[in-house]
Amino acid sequence: MAEKVKVAFQGEKGAYSHLASLEIFPNSEVKACSTFEETFRLANKNSEYTIVIPIENSLVGRVADIHYLIPKYKLQIHAEHFQKVNHHLLALKDSNMKDIKTVRSHSQAIGQCQKMISASNLESIIAADTAGSAKFISTKKDKSESAIASELAAKIYDLKILKSNIEDEPGNVTRFLVMSKEPRHPEFKDKKYITSCIFKLKSIPAALYKALGGFATNGVNLCKLESFAVKNTFDQVNFYIDIEGHIENPSLQKALEELGFHTQKLDILGVYEAHKFRFNN
Repeated sequence: MAEKVKVAFQGEKGAYSHLASLEIFPNSEVKACSTFEETFRLANKNSEYTIVIPIENSLVGRVADIHYLIPKYKLQIHAEHFQKVNHHLLALKDSNMKDIKTVRSHSQAIGQCQKMISASNLESIIAADTAGSAKFISTKKDKSESAIASELAAKIYDLKILKSNIEDEPGNVTRFLVMSKEPRHPEFKDKKYITSCIFKLKSIPAALYKALGGFATNGVNLCKLESFAVKNTFDQVNFYIDIEGHIENPSLQKALEELGFHTQKLDILGVYEAHKFRFNN
């Protein structure tokens, strides 16, 4: 029998990161970590672990801290995964909607389900996370309390789903990165790939314009460009980019060479197949 993949994620069991981990690695041994830093540190110290980390959400944008942790721990990206987020209203098995007075969840989940909360006249309670809220009401045993969390959380904590798919807007999707300590660049074939990098520019006028010029002249498309401040400074920034293509593609190599001329530092974070979600939406 093949050994189970060891996968770590941030949050309580039943979190959307747990759900994404199981979709990517159905036959895996999962470990829940309290913080993102703890998750990265685990993979950095133990090469047996792969981590599944949310990096951005279609409704609320990027996930805080991840852009700082990626260069700090120098893990390699092996894959991306797009996870549909479906929120459910969970309660004790013997509860009904008429019993519910409060709803507990992460602030983003509360904000994304305002129509149902208002229509049901529920008092919102902000908590650290969605799965933790489900765990809390399962142990408190108060029929008047509910939580917004995943279907997986309902199964893990033996709760009833009172209402399904209660999010205000459809299309709530989170992009996850699959990372570990060891680099694993896929063989260059006739497929769609993403190459991810972080770079810091030289302090010269029009540095970003010059740095990105090579992508235009070589016909290479950027599908993501994002800046984030260097910690403890106000005048220095790093840039995270996702590039369409494999690093062995000659055009992409020329674009990266041009980028390198205008940067103080350039780190290749990984090369991986583009997820099918990119082409179906």
